[in-house]
Parts: sequence; C-alpha cells; structure tokens
Amino acid sequence: MEPATLTAAGIATLAFSKAIEKTAETLTASVLNKLNNLREKIWQRFKGNQKLEQTLAKAQKEGSKADVDLIAAYLQVAMDTDSKFAQDIQQLAQEINQEINIDKIEGRNVQNVYGGEAYQNNDSKAPIFQGVDNSPINIHYNTPPS
Repeated sequence: MEPATLTAAGIATLAFSKAIEKTAETLTASVLNKLNNLREKIWQRFKGNQKLEQTLAKAQKEGSKADVDLIAAYLQVAMDTDSKFAQDIQQLAQEINQEINIDKIEGRNVQNVYGGEAYQNNDSKAPIFQGVDNSPINIHYNTPPS
C-alpha cells in the first residue's frame, strides 16, 4: 500500500504555517533544508504572479490561515495542470512530513529485510534477538526452562 499523498492544502500548510516554524528548534538541518527547497519550488512556480508573490511573502512572514488557504487554492490548480510539478512537491512534502513525525511512530509488527534475510520486531521499543539459520531462540517468561 502506498503512503497517502499530501493535498495542496497540506503542502501549503507544511510550507508556510507558523506552527512548523515554532517547532524549528526541534527540526533537523535536513528537514529545514527540505522545507526551504519546498518553498523555493512553490515560489518559482508562481514567479510573475504579483498578487500571489505578495501573498507568499506575507505567508512566509506571518503564516496567516487566509494566506495559506489562498496559496493552497493556487497550488491545487498548478498541481492539477502540471503532474511533474505535483509529483515533485508531493514527494518532497511527504519526506518532510515523515521526518517531522518519525519520533511519533509507535511501531507494531515491524519487519526489516536486509540482504534477503528478514528480521521481525513486534515492538519498536523492545530488544531484538537475532539467531542464525536453524538456531531457534527460546524466551521463557515467568516459567523456568524445562
């Protein structure tokens, strides 16, 4: 199943909302660079549209909901008419969103596959015990091994 793609409204909010800026001290340099790259792509797309350039500047400075909503409307039209642009900014926004939310993930039944061998961990905070081929690992809880 593919991860859900962010809508134009979600992308505009991610790029220009002051809520993101307020958490800037907790964001990594990678996320900040990607956010700047996302904003730059949006700015480049609407270069020459004076009204929208003013709105972009105002949104980047103040981040008001009305400005972000207007940007989202223009962004939706641009995404509908240019699939390459839509794919580029959706991918970048998805990467940013994933990095911002990575600490909030409560993994269950996580399976990592490296070099054709699969290792499964049912709790992301639990220790991982790894055996070799044909060497079972037995863990006994509250009962002594027989």
